[in-house]
Amino acid sequence: MTDTTYPRLLSPLDLGHCTLSNRVMMGSMHTGLEEARHGFERMAQFYGERARGGVALIVTGGFGVNATGALAMGARKMTTEEEAEAHRVITRRVHDEGGKIALQLIHAGRYAYNPKSAAPSAIQAPINPFKPHAMTAEEVEQTIDDFAQAAELARYAGYDGVEIMGSEGYLINQWLAPRTNQRDDQWGGSFEGRMRFPTAIVQRVRDRVGNEFIVIYRESMLDLVTDGSTGQEIVQLAQAIEAAGASLINTGIGWHEARIPTIATMVPRAAFAFATGRVKAAVGIPVIASNRINMPDVAERLLADGVADMVSMARPMLADSHFVQKVRDNHVEEINTCIACNQACLDHTFSGRMTSCLVNPRACHETELNYAEMGRPQHIAIVGGGPAGLAYATVAAERGHRVTLFEASDELGGQFKLARRVPGKEEYHETIRYFSHRLQRLKVTVRLNTEATLQSLTSGGFDRVILATGVTARVPQIPGIEHPSVITYVDALTDRKPVGARVALIGGGGIGVDTAHYLSHRAGEPSPGLDTDAFFAEWGVSTDLSIRGGLASKKVQTHSGQRTIHLLQRSSGKVGSKLGKTTAWAHRETLSLRGVKIWTGVRYESIDDQGLHIQVNDDHQTLPVDTIVICAGQESLRSLAEPLKAAGLAVDLVGGADVASELDAKRAIDQATRLAAQV
Repeated sequence: MTDTTYPRLLSPLDLGHCTLSNRVMMGSMHTGLEEARHGFERMAQFYGERARGGVALIVTGGFGVNATGALAMGARKMTTEEEAEAHRVITRRVHDEGGKIALQLIHAGRYAYNPKSAAPSAIQAPINPFKPHAMTAEEVEQTIDDFAQAAELARYAGYDGVEIMGSEGYLINQWLAPRTNQRDDQWGGSFEGRMRFPTAIVQRVRDRVGNEFIVIYRESMLDLVTDGSTGQEIVQLAQAIEAAGASLINTGIGWHEARIPTIATMVPRAAFAFATGRVKAAVGIPVIASNRINMPDVAERLLADGVADMVSMARPMLADSHFVQKVRDNHVEEINTCIACNQACLDHTFSGRMTSCLVNPRACHETELNYAEMGRPQHIAIVGGGPAGLAYATVAAERGHRVTLFEASDELGGQFKLARRVPGKEEYHETIRYFSHRLQRLKVTVRLNTEATLQSLTSGGFDRVILATGVTARVPQIPGIEHPSVITYVDALTDRKPVGARVALIGGGGIGVDTAHYLSHRAGEPSPGLDTDAFFAEWGVSTDLSIRGGLASKKVQTHSGQRTIHLLQRSSGKVGSKLGKTTAWAHRETLSLRGVKIWTGVRYESIDDQGLHIQVNDDHQTLPVDTIVICAGQESLRSLAEPLKAAGLAVDLVGGADVASELDAKRAIDQATRLAAQV
């Protein structure tokens, strides 16, 4: 049955020389497969599976147009026929699956991790240790030709098109902004001079590849850095790019050095679509919206409202390779939704590790992590309905095992039930929804409100027991810890116990940061993760066309005055230092905006009626607080393990029941998935 709820999303898009089957594009991501051993074969499997899942057009990760412009020394580039030949395994596989694919062409400019990097001007990026040299006029001309040659090689390799990377603060984006282009020759000065470079690239690419080839230009529609482009300049550039011969204009939001989150879970869905809409209104070629579009209803609304002609979803295609097919088959509830956590994708990318996905560990590991049926079906009991238990249950059932899942509470989700209560983490509910529907389709027996016991497990006829029982809050040994003012983070996040107006949080890890976010919001106050206006106000985003970079004059302090909150940790490092590389800074900035007081290098002395007594350096202080919340780590719940083993049952520990140090859903889901794939 074909669903008609999303008529625009599923409608074809005519580009003149070819037609795309629907309005969904898989956006570009550098995965690490590009440089991996057997990487092209693995990319063929990775992209092929997404093509089979129904996405109309795929854009690869970025390939350098020359050695200087590659993302790093040794990173993949497209400069020779020999390099192009290696791509044929990818293009053949995607075409065999009925899809289309474009190669992204990139010059990293001052972002290139290369001591010989080049940029419009010799201005070092704050996120790169290498200072670039200013490109000569000859280098400019050569770079334009390098883009054209790379596009021609992409066509030779079998690609259906190319995407010219003009956003995220890479070279072309650097060329357009006064922040990074201080040239006084024909390639600088006025905006007309600065935009001569990107328009020349598009024109030369089109001249080289002809008219029967897709040319996408990914434009930065909101730089979110000081001295970036104005909205008026962005519209002017889009019109010039159309005239130069582009087939499509894609959306990029924010430079990598921007200090405003753009794709983290705290960002509202489609928050930046307004920037796409003003470009679409000014050009005649199709325009693609991007950033935090993770469900079909969001995409359909953008198309229906005329904001865009197509939507780009990159990480959602990591989370669920069959996203489009599920929409087409009216199984939207079974979409494994991207929760924008960044933990296994961008955090991995920017730390040099292979990309994957927290909610789908198989992403980028399709050749090694297969769910083929096993030899002998087993009856498996899973104790605990948190992320690890849910992941194990679905994979084991998909492989043909008979699965019974025990959950002591009245709802599945485990620690994700707590996470979704934190403002900006509402998306975590989607993972619970996905797994719940998946269990139903796979006919897993789910027993809620049922505490598994040694007796029920040993007498249930199970071949194997999986303990996914999770964790309990660790209680530090502080004199007075039994004081009635002391509660756990679970008490606070579930409103199980009252929290006063003056609060101290013991523990500055992820749990402490989340609890601080939760307690700093007034009841009934809109979550910035759900309210675009609230998000823009908190982070200082302007929708004014005339404002450079789209930055408001200042961020709005959002401290509600409801509570005074102290977040304390023993170590002297940054609070939340173990959080993701791409989001930790944003969490700290949010705490600052919310007025949370950060303490590091703290020694906890005692707790009494006066409050929390601490020592910081040589200074002894008393924090006169009403409530002290314990966020100081966790301990594994696995008391059933040894008795079950003694009874002769095969037992595996997964997730927090196995390792409790810092709750890590990425590790838990990955571990459970891989174990279930081997049984």
